[in-house]
Amino acid sequence: MEVFKLVYSVLGGLGVFFYGMKTMSEALQSAAGDVIKNAINIITKNRITSIAVGTVITMIVQSSSVTTVMVVGFVNAGLMNLTQAIGVILGANIGTTITGWIISIKVSKYGLLFIGLGIFPLMFGKTNRMRQIGRVIFGVGMIFFGLKIMSGAFKPLRSMPEFLESISYFSGQHYGSYFASIIVGCLLTMIIQSSSAMLGITIALALSGVIQFHTAAALVLGENIGTTITALLASVGTSVNAKRAARAHAIFNMLGVVIIFSIFPFYIEFIDKLVPGDPNFVNSAGEFSNIAVHIASGHTFFNVLATLVFIPLLTPLSRIVVRITPDKKTKEQHHLVMLGDTRDLIPATALSQVRSEINRMKKLVDKCFVLVKDLLEGNVKSRTETISKIRDYESIIDNQQKEITLFIVKLMTSPLSSEESAEGQIYMKVADELESVSDYLERITLYTKRDDFEDVLVGEARKDFFEFFKDVESFYEESSDGIMELGSIDLSTIHRKSEELRQKASRIRKRHLLRVSDNVYKPLTALTYSDLIVALRKIRAHSENISEAQHIE
Repeated sequence: MEVFKLVYSVLGGLGVFFYGMKTMSEALQSAAGDVIKNAINIITKNRITSIAVGTVITMIVQSSSVTTVMVVGFVNAGLMNLTQAIGVILGANIGTTITGWIISIKVSKYGLLFIGLGIFPLMFGKTNRMRQIGRVIFGVGMIFFGLKIMSGAFKPLRSMPEFLESISYFSGQHYGSYFASIIVGCLLTMIIQSSSAMLGITIALALSGVIQFHTAAALVLGENIGTTITALLASVGTSVNAKRAARAHAIFNMLGVVIIFSIFPFYIEFIDKLVPGDPNFVNSAGEFSNIAVHIASGHTFFNVLATLVFIPLLTPLSRIVVRITPDKKTKEQHHLVMLGDTRDLIPATALSQVRSEINRMKKLVDKCFVLVKDLLEGNVKSRTETISKIRDYESIIDNQQKEITLFIVKLMTSPLSSEESAEGQIYMKVADELESVSDYLERITLYTKRDDFEDVLVGEARKDFFEFFKDVESFYEESSDGIMELGSIDLSTIHRKSEELRQKASRIRKRHLLRVSDNVYKPLTALTYSDLIVALRKIRAHSENISEAQHIE
């Protein structure tokens, strides 16, 4: 019965701890969405800047795994190169150490107080900012309360001879036990895919006196390796550079652990001297109150030292991952690669990936415009191959639109700010309108297969058509060029030009009907010519919709 109580207490405490971490992380992400966006925008080839960005973002989201998955996604979307990615990953390792410091604060007994203080602004706050502040306080309280439950549940283990005997090897002060502890920390982190949760369990075990500082420090080293599995899994099926970024993360953490492992006794002694207080001091409550700060300090020292060592080695590290992950020169995939569960992604960065994909989608539509114009003008070597290429592009655009919609719909299930929700809806609409533009471009190519087509675009009819085609293409470019800068388009100008083009289409069709009635053109050409003009008019309408969709009042 005692074992059952211990198990459900640990699981319950871990659940409360997990929920607190998730709540605090989501609230910070929502409140700091603009900070994350601005941080991403300032990433440059300067390695120091990239490291700073990685540190800041990870401190906000409270998870190096989330940051590294984000980096893999950005590299895959072409928003970040490999050197920048490695810099951000180094920063993520520093940023994740803040979790240990939050946990190590000696206020765990006030967990319920934080929960009580946070619930009121969370439930009754009139502004989103106030509600998010309440969520942060509530989340911190849940973290402390969960940690207290786990620590209390672990205390009986100190008086269980069977348990102490089973972990006696891990408690030894020799390289065999250090290595075993590192492996256990790595495997458990791989299983639960959260170094923060494992760090919480490690500190809870240490606070209750079940494990000593050197064992806890070795477990934390293993957790640093285990956390890389999330990014490695996220890189499956992505671009070669995304795979390289994930593998760089794994190599960096493993090499850092190897370095510290080689001098582990000196490392423990250094941390012990660096941090005031005896890690084995037991307070009146039976807790090792100093050990949490020692663990947090060791975690921070390891990651900061490893980053400082590797800063000048970023270029060699890039070369290593390029060598072990060669480019197989596979055909580029013009679709959005889903990176795990969207609920684990930062909304601000997930939306940036969508924006990048929409721009890739737009570039394909641009190519379709060029190919259709060349086809109509007869400037192609093979009409069949050109039509086939246009249809292939249209198929790819269809897939992109479906995947973007699915991605955003899944993202909408995550807690988003009103601005992020509106941005997601904008991108969904823009993707739909771009797909519609490509549909009508493909339809124009199908009209060229009609038997009477050679008699359609001749003389005055040809002149009118290509003048209108050029006007519609220019209007499409003007309408879609503001995708990266939402709200930058003057809608009144767009509406005026759209109406002018609509009226021009009507005049062109009427003129052609007069030509047909005057026997200048064959009667059968009127239908095909009208269909061509209608298709361009529809493209004009969908281009106008793109402008309206991305406009923010």
